[in-house]
Amino acid sequence: MHMKLEVVVIPVSDVARAKEFYTKLGWRLDADFAHGGDWRVIQFTPPGSDCSVIFGKNVTAAAPGSAQGLYLIVADINAAREGLLDRGIPVSAVFHADSNAHTGAHEPYLFGRHRASGPDAEHGSYRSFASFSDPDGNGWLFQEVTMRLPGRIESAKTSFALANDLASALRRAEAAHGLHEKRTGQRDANWPDWYAAYMVAEQTGGEPPQ
Repeated sequence: MHMKLEVVVIPVSDVARAKEFYTKLGWRLDADFAHGGDWRVIQFTPPGSDCSVIFGKNVTAAAPGSAQGLYLIVADINAAREGLLDRGIPVSAVFHADSNAHTGAHEPYLFGRHRASGPDAEHGSYRSFASFSDPDGNGWLFQEVTMRLPGRIESAKTSFALANDLASALRRAEAAHGLHEKRTGQRDANWPDWYAAYMVAEQTGGEPPQ
């Protein structure tokens, strides 16, 4: 039986302030329901996401700001970060793991606690991050993923939700195809099929065409 993660509940102290913040992020407002003054639920969905967030009044007993390590996967971390800054949202500089140490002064995240400035030196998929928080301190992280590990996505279901993601994938495919033509020493008449195969391989973690 297929199961889809549909909603993540985040705890906030001021519902109106939280709604203003997530609206400012540019996320889609899906619902704002209330029952008298005792209950209210608001749902937002990030661009291109199949999972939404919910917050409100009397929807969770968790302490406001206690939701941490909420990951937003992006294809271009610099563009994602600049998009928030353009909206007036503070966001950290891009960082990557300095070591595998899981103790230390920095806020913990998947790769540990020691953060080094700038993107991953080899621009490895999954390895570059930036962080920001909502007004209550619920913590979000951008994580740059350009190629999925094998088995993470079915090849028949690959898709690009955002035009920028598609454009970035096409640029990477174009660069890879240029290397392919240099290796073969001839113009590839079937380049559209090659591009498609390369982009599917990126998303699914499969072997890219050579």
